[in-house]
Amino acid sequence: MKKMNSIAFLFTQAPHGNSAGREGLDALLATSALTEDIGVFFISDGVFQLVENQQPEGVLSRHHAATFKVLPLYDVTNVYISQKDIAHRGLSSQTSFVLDAQVISQQDITQKLSEYDVVLRF
Repeated sequence: MKKMNSIAFLFTQAPHGNSAGREGLDALLATSALTEDIGVFFISDGVFQLVENQQPEGVLSRHHAATFKVLPLYDVTNVYISQKDIAHRGLSSQTSFVLDAQVISQQDITQKLSEYDVVLRF
């Protein structure tokens, strides 16, 4: 039996204004039923995907960020967020995030991404 590829989900866009974040989350949840070798990375404006207390109703968007909280229930535990991108966007370790992501350097993100067979960008 062939081993399922390891898959990294790379969130790079802000949560509202387009559907990339919601579609990525849906794909991530569906994929988690097929493989346990999943990594989730939040870089660039994607760091905003995890910010708690979003108010998407103001832009007539659905609030999907809270759904990231269920990832541990799907055995998705390799979750990383860019330290540099948090700082560049005015966020900090005091920012309340919906999911406990490991804050890592850009160099560590690049190294970890290289370990995955497939990288899906949202």
